[in-house]
Amino acid sequence: MLKGTKVYSILNNKCPRCHQGSFFVHNNPFNLKKFDKMHPQCEVCGESFEREPGFYFGGMYGSYALYTALIAVVFVSCVVLLGINIFYVLAILIPVLIISQPVFFRWGRLLWINVFVSYDPEAAKGEKKITPKW
Repeated sequence: MLKGTKVYSILNNKCPRCHQGSFFVHNNPFNLKKFDKMHPQCEVCGESFEREPGFYFGGMYGSYALYTALIAVVFVSCVVLLGINIFYVLAILIPVLIISQPVFFRWGRLLWINVFVSYDPEAAKGEKKITPKW
């Protein structure tokens, strides 16, 4: 449905170049021992996921933006529009933020690499091309 878009890659844990290979080793973000393990490169097209040391520090800003957006939407809708007590909102929001940390961590990294890598429909068709590390 959304294949070929950056949203497809981010939400489905797919390689940003071919949209077929998995970005993270395990699809379950709630396996807390292994939620951050990434493949070094795509098993389908060979796109390198290990760009350079510190590349994914930018992903922290992406996950920070996701957290901020969630907090802003929940706060405005519950406290300002519905008039719910802020302590009730915080009692629900804080556990939700803690539970969603592995998901936002992954989305932040996928968002960041999708800024620099574009979808190539030909990438998965040809022979496996190994891209050099940056």
